[in-house]
Amino acid sequence: MEMLRDHNWMLSVGTFLPLLGVLLLLVVPKANEQLIKKVALLTSIATVAVGVWTLFRFDFGNAGTMQFVDEKTWIPLIKSSYYIGLDGISLPLYFLSMVITLLVVIYSLDHIPSPGNPKAFFSLMLVLQTGMAGTFIAQDLILFFVFFELVLLPMYFMIGVWGGENRQYASLKFFLYTMFGSALMLVAFLALFFKTGAESFAIPYLVENGGALAKNVQVWIFAGMFIGFAVKVPMFPFHTWLPDAHTQAPTQGSVILAAILLKLGTYGFVRIAIPVLPEAAKAWAPYIGALAVIGIIYGALGCLAQTDMKRLIAFSSVAHMGFVMLGISTLTSFGMTAAMFGMVAHGLITGMLFFVAGSVKERYHTLEIARLGGILKQMPHLGWILGFSCMASLGLPGLAGFWGEFPAILSAYSPAAGLNETAFRVYMVIAALGTVLAAAYLLWLFQRVAFGEPKPEFAGDGHGHDDHAFHDVNKFEWFAWTPLLIAILVFGVVPNLMFKVLDPAVQVVLTGFKG
Repeated sequence: MEMLRDHNWMLSVGTFLPLLGVLLLLVVPKANEQLIKKVALLTSIATVAVGVWTLFRFDFGNAGTMQFVDEKTWIPLIKSSYYIGLDGISLPLYFLSMVITLLVVIYSLDHIPSPGNPKAFFSLMLVLQTGMAGTFIAQDLILFFVFFELVLLPMYFMIGVWGGENRQYASLKFFLYTMFGSALMLVAFLALFFKTGAESFAIPYLVENGGALAKNVQVWIFAGMFIGFAVKVPMFPFHTWLPDAHTQAPTQGSVILAAILLKLGTYGFVRIAIPVLPEAAKAWAPYIGALAVIGIIYGALGCLAQTDMKRLIAFSSVAHMGFVMLGISTLTSFGMTAAMFGMVAHGLITGMLFFVAGSVKERYHTLEIARLGGILKQMPHLGWILGFSCMASLGLPGLAGFWGEFPAILSAYSPAAGLNETAFRVYMVIAALGTVLAAAYLLWLFQRVAFGEPKPEFAGDGHGHDDHAFHDVNKFEWFAWTPLLIAILVFGVVPNLMFKVLDPAVQVVLTGFKG
């Protein structure tokens, strides 16, 4: 046990290191753009280095056990402690948040959205990184809540300052929706605290004592958590902030939002709501499954109706997170492991799609699908990367997307004991139809944007001065994208790399459902 407890400073360093970068950025003069970029880049590289070191020190044989645990008194008055730890569920997401931040910083070296002000932009991104990493390691509900809310402000400013024409509307909607969800979630946390004897906010303590609560109490507390997390996922019908936020956000904001922020909600279900309130989870599961499959079909139909490339990718997130929630709602280790894999895969793939959309917008100054076309002719590399990402997103076997969707659909065939099998098998059929629609909208998108001839307004003669705007993928984009493309392929071919880390930890989460 000693071995699992040593290096307990490591998670704190990995989480708060970006804030050191923010402090450095505060003293750098605003005019010195090169230095600002260097500080942001070095901070994110250092953070990833700590993440890699954490991976090396992690005992994969005990992925179900909390490691690097650190517990300090924090606010004794309300019995909240600074309690952190990492297991097989949080490790992939914790590391992914670091990698995505680094790649977004690399991409931003060449793509600072207007209005300029890289100092504020990079500072917000680093604060965002601390909030994301902290959420995945927090083992205390108050600490979890603080980190969960910390990501709200930087994202609000990112959309509101650097977004598109309707940025004020989109950022306010995002803020109000999430605040509303969080308020109910906080009420649920407090109710749970008082009902379990007001002893501690520590998640392991609540997991031990939450199951003893009366069923109707559990169901009501779960309702508050459900809304808080469902808004963040976002599940149908709480999803309407997402397409607006994505469409208006700068590319960097969209990538972070899709890759990490949507996972905070699903992670909350797996880490807190389900293990702490097992009876309520069983009562809610059929409804969560129903909303998940509605989201899959609704998201797919929404995609088919879109005329804007970024908005289409945003609606596809609603559908993909539907598959994740379907896996979670089965309350089986098979379904949950698939859902956790689906979260990471969605982060890699949809993050990649938003990167491509951002670069298309930068070159064509539009994302209107009807005006685009012939990308494969003008910029073959960009066209092929878009094609690869679309194939991964529709769940082509051999790429990461498949292992998130296919097992999640399969898991609905035999949900946990005590759940309505017939209902879940109906969900399974509906979800399977959703994959057909996914193929339809993604291939249709790829066909319209990449095939054919470039539209006259964008067609240079190949030699003249008109063509210089359409340069193919540049070095910053290659640096930022290659790790994602490799990861999508590697996890598609060897999914067990992640499954073997996730599964033991998921088994621990589901101990309340055995027998």
